[in-house]
Amino acid sequence: MSRFAAAVFALLCLPVFAQAGTPRGKLVGLVRQDCGSCHGLTLKGGLGPALLPTALAGKSVEGLAAIILDGVPGTPMPPWRGELSPEDALWIAQKLKEGFPQ
Repeated sequence: MSRFAAAVFALLCLPVFAQAGTPRGKLVGLVRQDCGSCHGLTLKGGLGPALLPTALAGKSVEGLAAIILDGVPGTPMPPWRGELSPEDALWIAQKLKEGFPQ
């Protein structure tokens, strides 16, 4: 790859790498990797149900945040309270309802 091509690639990727270093960017990575391991990397479902806006339409943001924080007893859904703040869980829940960012 030429130096010019490498520089253009780096400039185009800079916003993605910069976002990944922010607190919200880290949450996006957590959802894509950790939640995606059960709910599918595209959040269309797997071991766990789909986390797409259509699948979550009848659920409140607060209810989803509670599931994220406390898990679902008797299922593989673990609690994330030790890893996430209530504010983070609300942000994730809201973004899931809107269509999670790439």
